[in-house]
Amino acid sequence: MVAQAQQVQWAHKLIKYSSDLGGKQFGIKRILGRPDVFPQGGVSPNAWTPKNALDGREIVEVSFEKPQNVKQVAVFENVNAGCVVRISVADASGNYQTVWSRKKDWKTPTYKATIPADRSYYFRRKRRKIQEAPELLNPGIENAILDQVYPNIASVKVEFDFSLLPGQKQIDAIGISDSDVPLKAQVNSKAVFEQLPPAAAVLLDGKEVSSICLSPDGKKMFFSRFESEQDQMYSAAKSGQTWSNPVSEPALSSNDKYNFVESIGVDWLLKGGNRYNKSLGETGFQLYHFPANEPGELIKVTAYNNYGETADAALTTDLKTLVMAVESDFTQGGSDFYFASRKEDGTYGLLQSMGKIVNSADEEITPQLLPDNQTLLFSSCGFSGYGNYDLYVTYRLDDTWKNWSEPVNLGSKINTDSFEGSPFYDVVHEQLYFVRSVDGTMKLFSVDIPKQELMKK
Repeated sequence: MVAQAQQVQWAHKLIKYSSDLGGKQFGIKRILGRPDVFPQGGVSPNAWTPKNALDGREIVEVSFEKPQNVKQVAVFENVNAGCVVRISVADASGNYQTVWSRKKDWKTPTYKATIPADRSYYFRRKRRKIQEAPELLNPGIENAILDQVYPNIASVKVEFDFSLLPGQKQIDAIGISDSDVPLKAQVNSKAVFEQLPPAAAVLLDGKEVSSICLSPDGKKMFFSRFESEQDQMYSAAKSGQTWSNPVSEPALSSNDKYNFVESIGVDWLLKGGNRYNKSLGETGFQLYHFPANEPGELIKVTAYNNYGETADAALTTDLKTLVMAVESDFTQGGSDFYFASRKEDGTYGLLQSMGKIVNSADEEITPQLLPDNQTLLFSSCGFSGYGNYDLYVTYRLDDTWKNWSEPVNLGSKINTDSFEGSPFYDVVHEQLYFVRSVDGTMKLFSVDIPKQELMKK
């Protein structure tokens, strides 16, 4: 996150706070840990929104995992930064002393966010609609450099006056450092991803492309397009390094609104978009069997529930484990990842959360399980990134499906300040495909990534 010379900690525990909206989104606990929303900034359910955020005064006290010397306190303000008025620190005794106060002419460094208004390709309840989004207003970091090094600091108290600036306010994180080098938030990525060539557009016929899915040999691509208020399915064949002109797939376009392919095996295809029925456990997904492309059994899940019109899903190659992205009473915030195990009758058991490491207070969507059944690609707007929805990879750590590694951003050569989603990795040709919003239209892109760098070793 920062230079190795710095000793840095992020708020670890809440001591006291003046207000809390409650719930998993926008609540006071979102202030704990390292920044979730920076460096992109902006309104997010991953940050604390105080009750008096528009024009009142608020206070928060946090402690850190272990005492340390402090030369700097950094407060990450998502929108309309510049409302920190006083900072106090305390050692283990809990006796606070004020170490920084806002001067009348003090200006918090802020920046204009460059995320375009079409950044949210809205998969939640209007799966194919571009959501208009307001310009983000002046996120910034209050890097309070103290007049001296204060030893053995265990807790920090921050006071805000939100009447100093108009508009909404949110706080993402509070950090301390023993250095006067300003703390910044950096995206959790890997050096190898930053060394990739820039993602290149895949030329088909110039029209919109979404919901990418490839056959196991990488020679056939299925995708949907939103045409005449309905998803229409198409396919294209690969010859050498080029793709053929898209061909309509009417057998896969039978639903009256949504049609999209999520996973493909050697002799099966998982299609979504059908109407789901909670009372019968029907998820809206069904298996089509090759070569006739005839639908087989409906994918049923015990006690299935989903707040949205659609969901996303992925299957292991042996069909034994189903991964779904849905929003329910048990989600951390928006759409979360769950898994279910196949039963003897071909249906799936209860959906179980894949855990807080991979599920944020915002949205996780479009999962793809790689053939090793341990590597998961997905899109999310709930972790630090370059835009609203970025592409990430995480790895299954054990056989429970509940423990996953911290998501790694696929880097700035793939992710931009626009929307990136629907990732699909062709293991045979070691090529990642995904869709990106370009001037409000979803376009197909690809980039070569060696599988030893992407898949779990």
